[in-house]
Amino acid sequence: MPDNDNKKTPTVASPDFIFQELKDLSQKVASAKDMPEELKDRLEKMLQRLNTMARMGSYSMEFDNIARYVDIVVSIPWGIRTEDKLDLSGTAEMLNKTHHGMQYVKDRVLEYLSTMVLIKRKGENAIAKSPVILFVGLQGVGKTTMAMSLADALGRKFIRISMGAIGAVTELRGRSKSFPESEPGQIVKALIKTGVRNPVILLDEIEKASGQVGLQSDVMAALLEILDPNQNPNFRDHYVDFPIDLSEVLFVCSANNTGTISTALMDRLEVIKMPSYTNDEKEVIAREYLLPKVLVNSGLADGELTIEPTLWPEIVKPFGYDSGIRSIGRTLESIARKVAKEIVDGKSKSVNLTSENLKYYLPK
Repeated sequence: MPDNDNKKTPTVASPDFIFQELKDLSQKVASAKDMPEELKDRLEKMLQRLNTMARMGSYSMEFDNIARYVDIVVSIPWGIRTEDKLDLSGTAEMLNKTHHGMQYVKDRVLEYLSTMVLIKRKGENAIAKSPVILFVGLQGVGKTTMAMSLADALGRKFIRISMGAIGAVTELRGRSKSFPESEPGQIVKALIKTGVRNPVILLDEIEKASGQVGLQSDVMAALLEILDPNQNPNFRDHYVDFPIDLSEVLFVCSANNTGTISTALMDRLEVIKMPSYTNDEKEVIAREYLLPKVLVNSGLADGELTIEPTLWPEIVKPFGYDSGIRSIGRTLESIARKVAKEIVDGKSKSVNLTSENLKYYLPK
């Protein structure tokens, strides 16, 4: 291990370190763009209080808590946004490029965007006037990728929140900074991570949010507030403890089924059902959509892995019971990795899958 005895590492108890931290935080607050003045004043008063405490030689855990709070609040993109493209022909092209078939779903998405175009032409907030899309379908049918494609088509940042991991409402709304180890909720974290106030946020598998009796209704109530255009301009995260405008966020939801979603929340959602794929559709998707991606992600060049056209039914068939395509994707990834190893080991320069060698390359 390296010798660190001669290195001077500042500690939070060092006055020089504390004053430098306060100076850095003050600069962050002063340079924060579009932060509400009321909130900026609050942060400045907090820092003034810490500065007074530091000059008196007083230190407490309050310094760490406030410093972290200020750091998080100035990281929220209060006024940073991306400009929507709202190009329907470009969106249609994007959806066709990323999803095979599913014309009904694509048409519904384009209809949804068409209303956004007309509302925006009137100078109004198109998102506030539109319902929230809920993609409903079994696992692997393309709900997440459809939401990602929608974000790409609009030119917006995309982030996914797994609702199955939400065990309590505080994970959405944050926990008051007065509690130890408190932090903001997933909504604020999503804004900070994307760096804009108008990302596309996918609330994935909302029916799985907090399966505990009693807590699920609280989570559904919080979701209703987050998705309600009359309430979300003043969304209050318990950690930030200041209204945050979510009216420009394009929320998209997904669910495997709607059984546990509250009636009040369903009234706010525009359901778009995602059909399961037939085996013929899976073959086309595997050949034209999945394989090219797998080759790129595996580092394989053109011609280093080829598959006889007649083999696709055999590759897809083992997963005929699977409504989606995830299992097929994992199979192709496994095949590609095995081929990549053979090429790296010098055993092969390229591999052509045939009926004779298919069984060897399929995952066991």
